[in-house]
Amino acid sequence: MYLAKRNNTNFFDDFFKSPFLGAVEQVGGSRLMKTDVKEVEDAFEIIMDLPGVEKEDIQIELKEGYLTVSASKTTQFSESGENCRYIRKERFEGSAKRSFFVGDFANEDNIRASYNNGVLKLTIPKEPEPEPEQPKRINID
Repeated sequence: MYLAKRNNTNFFDDFFKSPFLGAVEQVGGSRLMKTDVKEVEDAFEIIMDLPGVEKEDIQIELKEGYLTVSASKTTQFSESGENCRYIRKERFEGSAKRSFFVGDFANEDNIRASYNNGVLKLTIPKEPEPEPEQPKRINID
């Protein structure tokens, strides 16, 4: 749930952070999974920042035309035995998920993924353009 002190200078920022906008973005996705989507000549690329997430904690799934990226992150530091309370906690901890519609042409075999320095890059090749059907002549006997 998004809780923030609302003021007049950031009304639209708060409005667009509403959990009801962007139906394919799950809770926490906007904070953990900053994403760029770009089109290149023969593919689409999804570039997603996942700071502090280990490669083993990322799952990528393709189902019914939707490519879903899930990630989880836990804080590396524990207060073992210490009696403490957080005054402020800004670092994301938990799990997040984002989905992107890629269509029926994509399959697991043609999507490439790489992960380096907290950046996940997915490359989805474009569907080849169908060749226009040429009229066929029918011979008369």
